[in-house]
Amino acid sequence: MSQRQQVVEAVADRIASLRAAGVIFVAIDGVDGAGKSIFGDELAGALRARGRPVIRASVDSFHNTRAIRYRRGHQSPDGFFLDSFDYPGLRQALFDPLRTAAPYRTKIHDLVSDEMLAEPPQCAAPDSILVFDGIFLHRPELREYWECSIFLSVDLTVSVARCAERDRTSPDVEAAENRRYVEAQRRYLRECAPSRHATITIDNNDLAAPRIVIDRATGESVEGSVRP
Repeated sequence: MSQRQQVVEAVADRIASLRAAGVIFVAIDGVDGAGKSIFGDELAGALRARGRPVIRASVDSFHNTRAIRYRRGHQSPDGFFLDSFDYPGLRQALFDPLRTAAPYRTKIHDLVSDEMLAEPPQCAAPDSILVFDGIFLHRPELREYWECSIFLSVDLTVSVARCAERDRTSPDVEAAENRRYVEAQRRYLRECAPSRHATITIDNNDLAAPRIVIDRATGESVEGSVRP
């Protein structure tokens, strides 16, 4: 078993051992390019292998429309941090219904077409686990929802390089085209300190060899290993 598989399996064991009256909410947080979607998919697979029903969703399906996202300007870091996502819509469509065993939706907006979606509601099995990935998931208005939260810690130089390879953008952290995103992420790390609030923090700078550096469920930590 690879080191990556070992980490995924260890996190799956932690989550599968949790007990709750209803759906268990799990966050996979990290800056752009941290590897959230891939880790979330792998974790969901490991949980399903343990016999647990999994609801897989992402904050990317809860963007605000372009008019709202760019109302402070296309280059505004504040706009990216404050206006990217429809948090009331997220709570109304997904989080609150799952808390009350009501029908839920995992998508309300299509980023490419900028259209609002009318996805048919679904019903969750009572022992389901929501694996939800995205940026900014340790904002104060979201922290209360997580039974377990995972922060994938990567250096901004690494995350920007990954985004550059994926999106064909500049790999330079200080490039003008990256300012909107990099400065917003710096603000998030500074103001919300995700590694201080996450249940588990994973150093994901090396995708092949991630390391659990903080696990508040067990009290284990490696001092100085991660930034906020």
